Amino acid sequence: MISVASVRRPASRYWRAASLIAFIAAGPIAAQEKVDLAAIDRIKDEGFQRSQVMETASWLTDVYGARLTGSPAIRNAGDWAVRKLTEWGLVGAKLEPWGPFGRGWSNDYLSVQVVAPTSYPVIAYAAAWTPGTAGPVTGDVVRVQVDSAADFAKYRGKLKGRFALITSGARLAAHFAPDGKRFTEEELDRMAVAPVPDAAGGRPGQFQQSDAFRRMQELASQRAKFFADEGVAAVMSVGRGDMGTVFTGGAGSRDPKAPTPTPSLILAAEHYNRILRTLEKDVPVRMEVNVKNTFYDQDLNSFNVVAEIPGSDPVLKDELVMLGAHFDSWHAGTGATDNAAGSAVMMEAVRILKAAGLPLKRSVRIGLWSGEEQGLLGSRAYVKEHFADVAAKDIKPDHQKFAGYFNLDNGTGKIRGVYLQGNMQVAPIFREWMKPFESLGMRTLTPANTGGTDHLAFDAVGLPGWQFIQDDVEYGSRTHHSNMDVWDRLVADDMKHNAVVVAAFVYLAANRPEKLPRKAMPAM
Repeated sequence: MISVASVRRPASRYWRAASLIAFIAAGPIAAQEKVDLAAIDRIKDEGFQRSQVMETASWLTDVYGARLTGSPAIRNAGDWAVRKLTEWGLVGAKLEPWGPFGRGWSNDYLSVQVVAPTSYPVIAYAAAWTPGTAGPVTGDVVRVQVDSAADFAKYRGKLKGRFALITSGARLAAHFAPDGKRFTEEELDRMAVAPVPDAAGGRPGQFQQSDAFRRMQELASQRAKFFADEGVAAVMSVGRGDMGTVFTGGAGSRDPKAPTPTPSLILAAEHYNRILRTLEKDVPVRMEVNVKNTFYDQDLNSFNVVAEIPGSDPVLKDELVMLGAHFDSWHAGTGATDNAAGSAVMMEAVRILKAAGLPLKRSVRIGLWSGEEQGLLGSRAYVKEHFADVAAKDIKPDHQKFAGYFNLDNGTGKIRGVYLQGNMQVAPIFREWMKPFESLGMRTLTPANTGGTDHLAFDAVGLPGWQFIQDDVEYGSRTHHSNMDVWDRLVADDMKHNAVVVAAFVYLAANRPEKLPRKAMPAM
């Protein structure tokens, strides 16, 4: 925890930058912004003394994780979340469908063992949306290097029933720096003086694929067909990470009409390297692999979890403040830091608001999104349905009633501030809102954006939305999309802090006289 003295340094570059931002954006607003400190104290008391955030996270991870979109696990987790939000007094809690997403998938069983020249178990995970094996399969391992279509010829007729290693080995080194870290004062100072992004910053545009990227995709498609035609037992690649940490993803098709034909496994780097080095010595390696994966084609749609605290003001109750996080995860771990942490914090924030008995003039709605890992699909579908359809140039009535959206999706780390997403008008407002949390280390506003989180779905249609700045902790080094993304990597004190901060921001947004400022509406 950062001491009070360290966050109140009048000579720091940060304070000079923050003062300039506030002056340029709207100096008088800061003086006018009122913060109900008594309400903030009630939020702190409930959130720090009677927190349920870690218990909520345990249900989402230990009981229902992993929550891959389309899997039975995420459906069960969604049903549980609806029951819990209803129990806490929210209204209209439901699973709101969107789609189509594609087929569901789960890994039900996996065993990977080297059986010769010596026997040892291998840490490995199935790539999502790839098939399993037809029971236990034993076969030889072969390194297959395909850099162009011309390379197929040298392997034709030689791969049936064999396991194909398709990537080079990983280069590993000792760890002399800690895996976990928090932002330093200097790093936060630099964030505060980052340039304001351009008007389109963070808004999805037309991704221009390079010729090299298209050729790589085409070769990958040709290789997949070749392996299927040759009867390869499974393809294996090396995972990012080391010391048994494996970062996974999806390598298969969600289209039931075009399924991926060959099982695909991601191996721990140390085990992959050992197998590869043995082959390089001209010593044959045999493996036994048994993978059971199940596809679910009955419902190709997915869902978001939504629930609401109705507003109490006769005029403002039709306006809306939203908070949210993505609910889905990858499948190797239990989706703890990515993103049961965010979902549990947002659920805890609305629980705090209800338990503290604080009146909310505007309505407050929580949204827990699925399909985020495949491209912010759930939040984009929700925004399209409720607020604006960019393709149809359709701005819906609730667009003008929207007061703001707060998102959390950068792991377990403590909230240190807010990415303003280029919305400089809100800087002096958030500056006042952060003052009750300065002694807890929250004191940074950056004009910049962080990408890849669900606030972008709102920003893309001109709705004010923000992601909080969070300490990385072990997010990039150990947990993000990995088999080590489990409940034990959550930091309880950070989770409690985050829920209190979010509850306070939502309370203040719901009760201020005016909606939060917006940027200019993007062209549609």
